[in-house]
Amino acid sequence: MFIPLDDRDGHIWLDGALIPWRDARLHVLTHALHMGGAVFEGMRAYGGRVFLNTPHLERLARSASLLDFHLPWTHDQLSEAIEAVLDANGLADAYIRPIAWRGTESVSIASPQARIHVAIAAWHWPTAAARGEADKGIRLHLSTWRRPRPDTAPTAAKCSGLYMIGTLARHQAMAAGCDDALLLDSDGHVAETTATNLLLVHDGRLITPTATGFLDGITKRHVMALARQRGLTVEERRVSLDTLRAADEVFTAGTSVELQPVVALLTDAGTREWPVGPVTRQLMSDFRASITAPAARVAA
Repeated sequence: MFIPLDDRDGHIWLDGALIPWRDARLHVLTHALHMGGAVFEGMRAYGGRVFLNTPHLERLARSASLLDFHLPWTHDQLSEAIEAVLDANGLADAYIRPIAWRGTESVSIASPQARIHVAIAAWHWPTAAARGEADKGIRLHLSTWRRPRPDTAPTAAKCSGLYMIGTLARHQAMAAGCDDALLLDSDGHVAETTATNLLLVHDGRLITPTATGFLDGITKRHVMALARQRGLTVEERRVSLDTLRAADEVFTAGTSVELQPVVALLTDAGTREWPVGPVTRQLMSDFRASITAPAARVAA
């Protein structure tokens, strides 16, 4: 049964205190609601341990800085808050969403006086792998929307305003009977999906587009490290649509989905299909092993 995210039992951490889930509300004149200037992270806990905690919280702070504000809480304070949220909600395996935003002091474009708020929520959101559907794969639709140039938007920040592009692209994809969208960058090269990074296997090499106009994924970085541990050659470079079509295997990486095989790409030129190949399967297995590995063995 579908349960709206604003009508659940549990607790959310808001500006230093745990409050009942349903009480975590905003005023309609919140600056971030009007100007799209919130920054956030997607994180996961496995067996009670927060996975890749440090790089996620470091990126949250960098994202805030790129949007010209600073978090009023330290890395250690936010880490403790995440642990408190997991404990208060009785969660060992969970998706975690820290978010920071400008408040209600002004809705003017320039609002340096606006208070910075931070909230952390966590809930049960199993991945395809956790549901036993890791091999199912997804179908992508080539979107008409593109990722912006890095000199036109803070593309290195995980900023809420930039995700409207993903919303529009995924709506297009769903209307075309696909699961997600593939977006190109402003020069027509392969970028990413609406919320995950893209990786492809070609002639035994793992290739991923250079993140010049979109988010450089933490999960992607982790997967690249796992691939190198397997002895695979890993390349970051510009990727054309022709190169993608010629790939032997394709998959996505992101906190929300972990690793997810891509089995088809629908474009005006036709549909390209891929198998769930051996490299993808091996890296999916390595990733699942890494989430339960001792912290010292986890590659960032």
